[in-house]
Amino acid sequence: MKILLLPLLLASLVAAAPTRDADTETWWRIAVALSDDGMEGRDTGSAGYDRAAALVAQRLAAAGVRPAGDGGGWFQTVPLEELAVRDAAIAVDGRPLDFLQDITVTPESVGAPLDLPIAYRGYCASDALGDVRGKLVICHGSRREGMPAPAQRTAALVRAGAAAVAVIADPGFTVEPPRWPFAYARSVWIAGETRPQPSLPSFALNADALGAMLAGSGRDASALIADGASGRALPSFDAPGRFTARFTLARRTYSSKNVIGLFPGTDPALADQPIVLTAHLDGYGYGRAVDGDRLYNGTLDDAAYVALIVHMIERRHGHGFRRPLLVAAVTGEEKGLLGSKWLVAHRPATAPHFAADINLDQLRPIFPLELLTVHGLDDSSLGADARAIAATLGFAVQNDPEPERNLLRRSDHWNFMQAGVPAVNFVFGFRPGTQSERIYRQWYRTGYHRPQDDPQQPIDWTAAADFNRFYYALVERVADADAPPAWRETSPLRPR
Repeated sequence: MKILLLPLLLASLVAAAPTRDADTETWWRIAVALSDDGMEGRDTGSAGYDRAAALVAQRLAAAGVRPAGDGGGWFQTVPLEELAVRDAAIAVDGRPLDFLQDITVTPESVGAPLDLPIAYRGYCASDALGDVRGKLVICHGSRREGMPAPAQRTAALVRAGAAAVAVIADPGFTVEPPRWPFAYARSVWIAGETRPQPSLPSFALNADALGAMLAGSGRDASALIADGASGRALPSFDAPGRFTARFTLARRTYSSKNVIGLFPGTDPALADQPIVLTAHLDGYGYGRAVDGDRLYNGTLDDAAYVALIVHMIERRHGHGFRRPLLVAAVTGEEKGLLGSKWLVAHRPATAPHFAADINLDQLRPIFPLELLTVHGLDDSSLGADARAIAATLGFAVQNDPEPERNLLRRSDHWNFMQAGVPAVNFVFGFRPGTQSERIYRQWYRTGYHRPQDDPQQPIDWTAAADFNRFYYALVERVADADAPPAWRETSPLRPR
């Protein structure tokens, strides 16, 4: 197993944490088994993913869950297509840029080699573009109010005749700063779907590489980055270099599996109201090395919470709730919420109607659980259920305090909500300026979608146990209630 390289900030918090209790120990053993190096990071459709899926199915079967996948088996096959960059050579005046560290690309946006002059145009508002015909245009990707949104920026560039765009990943977006390197450059979608084609070859640029792009221009790249990160006015100018890029692309068609099972209910009158429990089984697999480690185990994202669903059912010793539970360890979340999208569109014959979805993702038990962010808190009765359970356990709940991160739409519950199914998802919250916030921010810089998200990372075992108890109680409350979960009339997401 690998040596942990997360900063001492995390370790200092949990060094004095108590040892885990028996229930937490059992849960964690399952999490470790699913994110062990032998699972190879559970990349969508990989042999390691299939081994993890088989382990989940085996444990569910032993716990009294019945298979509910294709043909009455455990697995629901999701057909996929992929376009990946297998090799890239990118340079400015022959000086190479480090692909995935300095720059990356949207695979479907490129094909033929590029040889282009370079234009820097600040935030790339339409009135700042000037003559960019046939040029690679560098733009700051600011998320500040009043700045061009990505679609506006692209439309303006296309109208102005730009040949390609490189968007600087904004280091000023401190609530979730850009992370380099990228693991790889792949696009994955459900086979047969029509994919919108990008209007321009589209690159993401590491702010640290701007100097290489502007070499010879006489401009101070660090000052431009600082001004762009702060939303200050930026100049427009052309750089003297030429940008060249060539790619080797690989397209393939394959499949990956959702693990689907039905834990029968005890009340025949509620048999058509299954509560769906989702967590994504897939991870990143192997990718670009970070600190010499290229295996992205994905322990907290999201093996630990597939493990929690499995363990919660094992604790029942075969005794169901009033409503049935549809257990779904879904694939392809990291590639675009693909497994849950397929599940919502291809519901099992044994559970064609979904009463609600309780999703587990984005959970980081690395500091005390005093505040829990609930996505969907005010959208359905599930939010009131979560609030009531949290109150009994001594912590508070809140709406997402950082909606600009768009976390509501970044995990599998979103596909259920889009289909009219009440759903919730959870994130460990923090009070601004606290040690918990510092630990949370640090993990997003050094652990999120990194090889360092592995079984050896520091965990606050009390916080982990607190959330697990919350989850057990929430599932019981929802599955045993007299009435099924319902949308609130005030929710903008409720079916119209």
